[in-house]
Amino acid sequence: MVELGALPTVLALFLGLVLAFLVKFFFSRAHTNLPHGKMGWPLLGETLAYLKPHKSDSIGIFLQEHCSRYGKVFKSHLFGHRTIVSCDHELNMFILQNEEKLFQSSYPQALHGILGRNSLILVSGDVHKKLRSLALGMIGGTKSTVNFLPSIERLSISMMELWKGCKEVFTFNLMMKQSLSIGPDEAVTAQILEDFHTFMKGFVSLPIYIPGTSYHKAVKARERITSTVKGIIEGRRKENRLQNGDFLDVILSKENLTDEERVSLILDLLLGGHETTATLMALLIYFLAHSPQALQQLREEHLAIRKNKNDGELLSWEDYKQMNFTLNVIYEGLRCGNVVKFVHRKSLEDIRFKEYLIPAGWKVLPVFTAVHHDPCLHEILGISNPWRWDDQATNKKVSFFGGGQRLCPGADLAKLETAFFLHHLVLNYR
Repeated sequence: MVELGALPTVLALFLGLVLAFLVKFFFSRAHTNLPHGKMGWPLLGETLAYLKPHKSDSIGIFLQEHCSRYGKVFKSHLFGHRTIVSCDHELNMFILQNEEKLFQSSYPQALHGILGRNSLILVSGDVHKKLRSLALGMIGGTKSTVNFLPSIERLSISMMELWKGCKEVFTFNLMMKQSLSIGPDEAVTAQILEDFHTFMKGFVSLPIYIPGTSYHKAVKARERITSTVKGIIEGRRKENRLQNGDFLDVILSKENLTDEERVSLILDLLLGGHETTATLMALLIYFLAHSPQALQQLREEHLAIRKNKNDGELLSWEDYKQMNFTLNVIYEGLRCGNVVKFVHRKSLEDIRFKEYLIPAGWKVLPVFTAVHHDPCLHEILGISNPWRWDDQATNKKVSFFGGGQRLCPGADLAKLETAFFLHHLVLNYR
């Protein structure tokens, strides 16, 4: 029998159990259309398994197992949050096209410490529109200058010479020249490059802010780069010289920007223009080495272009327009290599897409890698096949540069740089 004094405790326990049942019942009813999946370990969820390294030309064991078990859209617990993972191209495009309407950029807090709160990758709303518009204007304005193509090609040629000494600095030198009008031989270039490499190592490290860790070193490296760029800005102001025709000139002419926003734009340009493009170039060398037929056709295309030019004559826009197979090779390198594997978003409200419910506040990860290696969309997987791009419909089955309001502003510049690089590579190296 229960003693009289214990009745309130028993009653409270009973009511608590009833309340817990009702909450679980109604919650489960409200989320009956959640994608299948599992949440993994407490706190960690499935993050470590998701981030386990795998070959660039595959989707990895985690996605293989989850897509096989739960389908192309599943729930999980990643980066400290309840998450919907999408390996479905249609849903991915829906997410990208509804930026700031139904979804919003939402990267882990640790990245804010490295990239800075004004980074184009992290900001949203009106701030993102303002900064992206500026980035597009800078890149578009630079492409229209007389020295734009010659500067890219001369750096390509100089890099081929440097390769004889086993150095590798092309894309960084190019972005330093376009952004800050600083040449490859100036001391500040080597200083920023060293800090930038430290910065990038921390970009993909565990976010532990303890002296000696890669993350801590990256945060400090960003502070040093920020200080250096601010010094360059102050130098131009004191000398009152804005005739370099570079990105910094454009940034300084905009009075509605803070210095922090100016520095962040320069860092974003260096990050996007160096790290991603350099990765693509390395991947292309790898894939071409494994595809002799593609390499031969690529060489023939560039020999034909060079045949119609005088010795030492630089490439023109008309030459670039003839590089059709070159672009096929670049696109296939992007599809196979997946320089950007996924992006971080969060839902702003309850969203229904087909049979799925994406609850408000949940993180959403559109995974581009899975789409680019989806056998339902792309035939002959596992090998590089540039000829697939002869079919124009293939362009609608990929999302190399994102989409919607966050479509990469430097996409055309990256393709141009890579095409010029390939021109001199295949004509000068085996």
